[in-house]
Amino acid sequence: MLTSRLHAVGDMRMHEEKRPVPGLGEVLLKITAVGICGSDLHWYGEGGIGDAKLARPLVLGHEFAAVIAEGSRAGERVAVDPAVPCDKCELCLAGHPNLCPYTRFSGHGHDDGALREYMAWPERCLFALPDSISDVDGAMLEPLGVALYAMDQAHLRVGGEAAVFGCGPIGLLTIQLLRAAGAVRVFAYDPRPHRMQAAAQMGAVVPDAALRGPEVVGRWVWESTSGRGVDVAFEIAGTDGAVESALWAVKPAGRVMLVGIPDDDMTRLPAGLARRKSVTLQLVRRMKFVYPRAIALAAQGIVDLRACVSDCLPLSKTVEAFELAAQRSGLKVMVTN
Repeated sequence: MLTSRLHAVGDMRMHEEKRPVPGLGEVLLKITAVGICGSDLHWYGEGGIGDAKLARPLVLGHEFAAVIAEGSRAGERVAVDPAVPCDKCELCLAGHPNLCPYTRFSGHGHDDGALREYMAWPERCLFALPDSISDVDGAMLEPLGVALYAMDQAHLRVGGEAAVFGCGPIGLLTIQLLRAAGAVRVFAYDPRPHRMQAAAQMGAVVPDAALRGPEVVGRWVWESTSGRGVDVAFEIAGTDGAVESALWAVKPAGRVMLVGIPDDDMTRLPAGLARRKSVTLQLVRRMKFVYPRAIALAAQGIVDLRACVSDCLPLSKTVEAFELAAQRSGLKVMVTN
């Protein structure tokens, strides 16, 4: 089978390998679509993410859909949860599987991911896809799950206002969820004009032109709310500037959601501003218990997943797909089989 492995920073190679053999509780999957995530770009451009470093040639890919290749469910199309918590530790038993220290994760550490033709993965992580959801949309359910979990943690009330800083795929999905959840206005900003255009098409309020500096961006939101500020501000860019903009935009005693992953694994913020406003900083770790809801939202057309995808390339062109994604000139880049 054709397999893509990351050997070093920027060194992605294609290999011919044997199909994996499923272990206990696993099934063989034929991968149909894989999204390239911002965290994949950290691996590709930095050789790691956070404190996890590349220790061997690794198959990336954790946003994916597949077809069950054999067994009693052969032929069934599925979305795949990339996280496999232990279900036994204190955190799992307390209802926090996304914080499990023993989690296996597709395309991370010792577990190869989905950028290959076939993979074996636990059957308990598979969710049947209705015919109304395409393979590409099925792969987009993972980033939708991240956005949905961030929404769960934001506790925005119906009729509230929000801001999103960073309008990549997760930011765009968050905008759609905020609108569906009853936010009366959602402000959005991204320094890339094509992403701001996409945000506006999804119902967000965006400035008429590019703004210079995080304080200016945040004050634009503050002034647009007549000095009240938004109830919740989402930072989904992984930059200190987006964090600062969120702090300027949010109301006193409001909530700032830190969803993005910074390049150097450090987040810096203006402490005085945060302290004066007494904001709540909420960090978001992956997701939990969201796939059935994410599938329902997509199946009913409440969220448009395909609108967040700009490019689809075949597995044989994975290197080109990563180079394209690294340019950040589009939205989601998808690898398909």
